[in-house]
This record gives sequence, structure tokens and C-alpha cells, in this order.
Amino acid sequence: MENKRYTTFLAVVAALGGFLFGYDAAVVSGTVSQVASQFSLGEIQEGWFVGCALIGSIIGVLFAGNLSDRWGRKPTLLTAALFFTVSGLACALAPGFSSLVVARWLGGIGIGIVSIVSPLYISEISPAKYRGRLVGLYQLAVTLGFLGAYLMNFRLLDLSTSGLHFSSPLMEEVFVSEVWRAMLGFCALPAILFFGIIFFIPESPRWLIAQRHETRALAILKRIYTAGTEARNQLIATRDVISGDVKANFKSLFRPGIRRAVVIGAAIAILGQFMGVNAVLYYGPTIFEEAGLSGGDALFSQVLVGIVNAVTTVLAIFIIDRFGRKVLVYYGVTGMIVALLLISLYFGMGESLGLGNSFLLVFFLAYVFCCAISISAVIFVFLSEMYPTSVRGMAMSVAGLSLWVGTYLIGQLTPWMLATLTPAGTFLFFACMCVPYILIVWKLMPETTGKTLEEIERFWAADAGAEADNKSIQAQ
Repeated sequence: MENKRYTTFLAVVAALGGFLFGYDAAVVSGTVSQVASQFSLGEIQEGWFVGCALIGSIIGVLFAGNLSDRWGRKPTLLTAALFFTVSGLACALAPGFSSLVVARWLGGIGIGIVSIVSPLYISEISPAKYRGRLVGLYQLAVTLGFLGAYLMNFRLLDLSTSGLHFSSPLMEEVFVSEVWRAMLGFCALPAILFFGIIFFIPESPRWLIAQRHETRALAILKRIYTAGTEARNQLIATRDVISGDVKANFKSLFRPGIRRAVVIGAAIAILGQFMGVNAVLYYGPTIFEEAGLSGGDALFSQVLVGIVNAVTTVLAIFIIDRFGRKVLVYYGVTGMIVALLLISLYFGMGESLGLGNSFLLVFFLAYVFCCAISISAVIFVFLSEMYPTSVRGMAMSVAGLSLWVGTYLIGQLTPWMLATLTPAGTFLFFACMCVPYILIVWKLMPETTGKTLEEIERFWAADAGAEADNKSIQAQ
């Protein structure tokens, strides 16, 4: 018997890191044109303004796994909350472009940390049959963060042009003349909430077992599994699997079985960024403006993107444990390819075919639906459950590094791609990148739905055994 209410509470608290991730990553989409105009930025500088936070994210993921393995999941989440708080306040008060870049960079470190540790924590406190759904709460929080950023951008822009004025010069600057400051600065409010509420959750029981704190771990497991016998069985199963692991270090990632899992995780993490999702989320308003929409209409269209993203993620949460991770990828990525090809058609031949802006918006939303119900819903579930406990933090850091390197490259290259390849060529490229992703998931990934983390770990151990047998046969 599981205590669903308690485990859901733990998952929701950890998932708040996802909300901060989503808000901090997406809020920049509504500020790019304003910041570029105010500081006279060129295409490369504009890409750097978006990409600087992603550099911070890369730094964050490099340290997140090791810190969470050494300090524990809970202290590492507290550290991320502090980075988000400082970043939000510094963005609102930045005196120039260089200081704004530094502030965004600090927020990026927070994003990198929570992108690893939040789903990792949720995975480790979740019963097997609900794990996909509970880790999915993290992705839902990310999409709600995106939606919150789009709504905040839209509302603050409307407020700044409504004729409202403040007697305080600072308030006038933040909320009227340079409203991008308010857009970026509002991240500090949920960050403070996140910092405070983390104190009400326990450490991950699996991390405690790995550190030989079994009494504390058992007390937490008894709150997750209301039956004492089930809690003790889970502790024994985790301890037995961990006892077979060698002491974790970076070389451990290259052991047979683990090596294959790490390579597959890194591959799907980086490929997912080249399938268009972050270009849509970061540069959506810019793309809509290129299609002929006004600034306000472009932001409103991006709000619709955020709503579809959030609603579809809710749907994905309810079906991911029923249909399986791989099935969602098969259908969702196929739909993404079709939508991307039609968007490319719109930009390439839309005028000659008489296609209006509504055609673009419909297939933009169709693309977001297919993405949200497949790769966006599945990626953090896959990465949080596919690695052995002893190296889970480090392995997720490698996957997270791949993810954020890809995200940084897309953030930097999208303005160049739109200008050089044209929007039609850019979306055609995204469609082509969907093909290797679906092949890797089909041929190389195991289906993890309904399996305990210990069962998944044994799968990779068996895979390592098969690899060793093949080498032995070849040597004979």
C-alpha cells in the first residue's frame, strides 16, 4: 500500500524546481526584442543574450550530479533555489548589458541543477507503478513555468503601454520604460517560495541507503509505503542492488552496461534539442512576427503555445504509465515530423498557396501537442530511472550536459538559421532530426514502464553480461 497523498506532496515540492526552470528559460522570449533594441544588439549578441543562461545551465549540470551524490538531493535543491532568487533580483536591477548577462548566467546554473536533481529526487521517492506519473509532474511544472512566463510577459507588456505611471523612478523604469526588467525579475518570487518549502520534505531514502543511513531511510519509506513490511522489503531490495555496485567515480560510467545506458541517455538528450522545441519556445514571438503578426499578437500566439503545452502535459501524465514511454514517443514524434514539414511548407510556399497565418498557428500548436505528449513528457522520466543508484547523479549530469549543450547551440544558432536557412529550411532541418531520435528509442531503449528502479538496474547488468559473453565468443 502506498501513501499517495504524501508521495504526491513530495513530488509537487520537488517539481516546483521545474516551474522555475520553465519560467526562467521561457521568460527571455518576451524580452529579446526589447533588450536588443535598448542595447543595440546584433544577431550574435542577441543569441548570446538567450544563450548565456544556457552556459550557466551547462555549468549547473556539470556539478549537480556530483553535489547531489555527495551532499544529498535536498541540500542541492536548496542551492538551486538560492541561484534563482539572486538571478531574478539581479536581472531586475542590472545597470547594463554585461551585468544582465551575469545575472542570467546565475539563473542558468539554477536551471541546470534542478533539471537533474528535481526529477532524480521524484524518481527515488516514487513507487514503481506511479513513477512515470509523478516524474511527469516535473515536466508539467516546467510547462506551467513556460505558460506563467508567457502570461506574465503578455500582462506586463500590456500594463506598460496602458498609460500607468509610478512616482518612484525605479518602479517607472522596471514596470513601464524598461518592462523587460519586471519580466525577468518576477522569477525571484517563486524561487523564495521554493527555498522555504524544501525544508518540509525529507532526503531521498535511496540516497540515504547508499550512504548507509538505513534507519532514517526506513522511517521515510514507512511514510511512502504504509505497510511496514513493504517498506523493509524496498530497503532490502535497494541495499542488495547497491551492495553489488563498486564505489562510484567517473570511471564507473564506462563499465559495461552502464556505458551503454549513458551513451543512449546522452544521445536522446541532445537530439531532442535539435527537433525544434526550444527554437519554438525561445523564439516563438520572433517567428510569429516574421510571419506578419504584430508584437502583441505574437506574444498572444505564444500564450496559446504555452496553454497547449501545459494541457497536453497533463494528459501525458495520466497516460504515460498506461501506454508506456516508448509508445508515446512513436506516435508523438511521427506527429512532430508531419507538423514540422507543414510549417516548412507554409514558410516556403505559403504565399503562393494562399495559406494564412491561421495555418501556421494551427500546425505550430499541433507540433507543440505532439512534442508535449512524447519527448517532453518522456525525457526526464527516462533519464531519472534508467541509471543505477550508485552512479545516477553522475550519469544524469552527463545526459544533462548533452541536453544543455544542445539547448545552448539551438539558442545561439536559431537567429542565424532563420536568417541563413530561412524559416522554411530551419523547420525542415528540425523534421529531419526527429528520425534518428525515434530509431534510437525503438532499437536501443528498454521499456521501463511499471518496473522498479532495481529491476531496470538489473536489465543493464544483464546487458553487460551479454556484452561480455559476445566478446568471449568472438575471442574463441
